[in-house]
Amino acid sequence: MFEARELLPFIGGDFHGGGSTFEVHDKYLGTVLAQVQTSNTSNVDLALSLAQRTLRAGVPLPSRRFEILANAARLLRERKVHFAETLTAEAGFTQADATGEVDRAVTTLSLCAEEARNIIGETVSFGATAGQESRVGFTIRTAIGIVCAITPFNSPLNVVLHKIGPALAAGNAVVLKPSGHTPITAVMIAQLLVEAGLPPGLVSVLHDLQGEAARLLLADQRIGFYTFTGSTQVGRLIQSAAGLRRTQLELGSIASTILCADAEIGTAIPKIANAAYRKAGQVCTSVQRLYVQRSRHDEVLDAMVQTAASMQAGDPRDPATRVGPLISRPAAERVDAIVKEAVLAGAAVGCGATRNGSVYAPTILTGVVKGTRVLDEEIFGPVLSIIPFDDLDEAVDAANATPFGLSVGIFSRDVMSALSAAAKLRFGSVHINETSSARADGMPFGGVKDSGFGREGPKYATREYTEERLVTLNP
Repeated sequence: MFEARELLPFIGGDFHGGGSTFEVHDKYLGTVLAQVQTSNTSNVDLALSLAQRTLRAGVPLPSRRFEILANAARLLRERKVHFAETLTAEAGFTQADATGEVDRAVTTLSLCAEEARNIIGETVSFGATAGQESRVGFTIRTAIGIVCAITPFNSPLNVVLHKIGPALAAGNAVVLKPSGHTPITAVMIAQLLVEAGLPPGLVSVLHDLQGEAARLLLADQRIGFYTFTGSTQVGRLIQSAAGLRRTQLELGSIASTILCADAEIGTAIPKIANAAYRKAGQVCTSVQRLYVQRSRHDEVLDAMVQTAASMQAGDPRDPATRVGPLISRPAAERVDAIVKEAVLAGAAVGCGATRNGSVYAPTILTGVVKGTRVLDEEIFGPVLSIIPFDDLDEAVDAANATPFGLSVGIFSRDVMSALSAAAKLRFGSVHINETSSARADGMPFGGVKDSGFGREGPKYATREYTEERLVTLNP
């Protein structure tokens, strides 16, 4: 059990007083976990000034950056229980979701450590230009400087590390502005990095609830790169404020998975249920729309209802719980309102559609009417709509017919048919015989259309956090 404590902005390896305070609550019990001080103008200036000073003094060499990040991975592995308990309290994660998040974060840090030693350019040929055949050219990759990371509540450890780990591996300084719902985990990981040997000026954590610190950070020209995971609406504001400075934006999604008639249903159903309901459906790639070929619709519906109804929702500290609370009671109320609207419009409830405080039961809807919010908005809750289709192209067109394009899944034994569909599906990731939520931490991850641009994944993000410089030599 956590005791209420004061949480200040973490800058240069120490805590500094900020401005007004807000409370962080246990997402299931409702008890106060921390009184958090928002970051003011002085905090932002101090964090950026220390970052500049540390960068000028010289960041650790790649071999040392490898050691620091590897040390951090080891420390995180050793403190798995403590971090998992914090995630359960602060984010409402079930025990399985919390331990899974820590395990993935250890992998992410380890991959970032390796990338610190693998930042390379390439040779450039001048042979195609007459008279310049003797010239030699190559590129080098150098750090950008200060990276600002603005992160969400639904992955307060692993997504944070997917942003700050590659930035540090590339030799940058990082100023982190985590979600106001989950600032404790962010400070814990920053402290761990400093303990692992990172120069304190290279990482700071600033707090806000209503975007105060974020607005200050967006206005400061000392920042060279912004990386953000969150809504498309906020992503547009960040891109507008960044101007010519570079950004990596992982934004909204309405994730679909397609189940063809020839799919292995017994394999697909558990994967789809997990992808729809883990973290209470609060994942940008959670299956929101499940397209099922009509000949298998009733069979799949029965299996999905049976599976979803068996998934216990409630106290995340109970090992039997599969679906914990949403991030707040208003978030659960929003999901409930969207489901009720769909039912009033004609949708049928297969299971769920009940709320207890901030806990929403795993829900399945059928007969959902086009144009309702449950289909057309990112619901960010444990709600799955099952939609029949006749021809695969029909399902592909329906999945494409949203402003978003983050990730999609397709289950089929016909590899050529699935590959043909993959070429038509306009998403950043297309997973065959996996759900839209399938992700390995080493792979490139990001979207198209209103789901943003740029790629996470340590190898790919580390390149994004560098500048490419051409060097030529004319003997």
